[in-house]
Amino acid sequence: MDNQSGSYNVKLYVYDLSKGMARQLSPIMLGKQLDGIWHTSIIIHGEEFCFGGQGIMSCRPGGTVLGQPDSIVDLGNTEVTEDILMAYLSSLGESTYRADSYNLFEHNCNTFSNELAQFLTGRKIPSYITDLPSEVLATPFGQALRPVIDSMAITPPGSSIFPGHNGQR
Repeated sequence: MDNQSGSYNVKLYVYDLSKGMARQLSPIMLGKQLDGIWHTSIIIHGEEFCFGGQGIMSCRPGGTVLGQPDSIVDLGNTEVTEDILMAYLSSLGESTYRADSYNLFEHNCNTFSNELAQFLTGRKIPSYITDLPSEVLATPFGQALRPVIDSMAITPPGSSIFPGHNGQR
């Protein structure tokens, strides 16, 4: 939680979209073990920020249909104020992270979380998350599914489209 010193905690929420099915089915389908199909978001200033097929979205932490995350990674602290963050996210939403730029393999929620984490803390999110798309695409099954998956957009219900900022803006 934010404190009086002007330093704000930054967390990464990690959700397994497969709800454990990736762990069970990946050896059969891909010929390799995957521990999950990861969706991530950044928690700062009492809000959860993520990117999906509708652009940058925000909600209260744990406020999507995904519920509580499977794991939480403490990324450290930042001195970035809420006003600076909102200006930065608005800029990203108009350029790099527009809704039409979403791509499940190459420009997704994890790409967004990684970029936002680096902006806030200078730290990247864990590589087991960011490396997942290339691991899947390196398999024959991943290559066969790519045209179908490229047409998909993931948007966790319960989020509001940024600059919704908890529906206040």
